[in-house]
Amino acid sequence: MSEPASISLGIASRYASALFDLAKDDKALKALETDTAALSETLAASAELRDVIASPVISREDQGRAIAAIGARLGLNPLVANTLALMADKRRLFVLPQFLTALAELIAAEKGEVTAEVTAARALSAAQSKKLAETLKARVGKTVKLKTTVDESLIGGLVVKLGSTMIDTSVKAKLAALQNAMKEVG
Repeated sequence: MSEPASISLGIASRYASALFDLAKDDKALKALETDTAALSETLAASAELRDVIASPVISREDQGRAIAAIGARLGLNPLVANTLALMADKRRLFVLPQFLTALAELIAAEKGEVTAEVTAARALSAAQSKKLAETLKARVGKTVKLKTTVDESLIGGLVVKLGSTMIDTSVKAKLAALQNAMKEVG
C-alpha cells in the first residue's frame, strides 16, 4: 500500500472508530448503519459530491455547507452529521469513501456478519443468493451478506471472495487452466 493511501486509511479508521464508539454508547448503531448505507449510495451516485470532497480548491466552508445540505437531505443522525461537519472543518472529507467502508466493517463485525464479494456470469436469483449465503454461513459460522456483481466474461460459474479466501468456479478460469495445461504438454 502506498504511503498516502495508508495515511488516508489511518485517518478514516480513527474517525470511523470514534463515531462507532459514540453510536454504540448512544445505542444508535441501527441509525448509523442506515446513514452509512445512505451516504455510500449518495457518494457512489454523485460525481459532483466526489469532486467536492476531493478538491483542495473548494474551501472548508463550502465543503461544510455541501455536506450539511446532503446530511439534511438524507436526514442523518446528529452524531453522523456532526462528525461530517468536523471532518469538513479539519479538511478530512477526502477520506469519506474509506471512512464509510471502515464504518460498514465495524458495524458488520458488531453484528457478527461478514461480506462475501460474489461475481457471477449472470444475475443471481433470490433463491440462488439465499442458498449461497446459507452455504457460506455453514462454512464460516457467521451471517454472510452478499455483495454481488455481474461479469459476463466469466461465461458461467462464480467467483466468491470471502476474507482472504477466493473460490473461482468460473468457466473462464477453467478454460484458462486447460489452456495452460495444453501449453505445458507441447
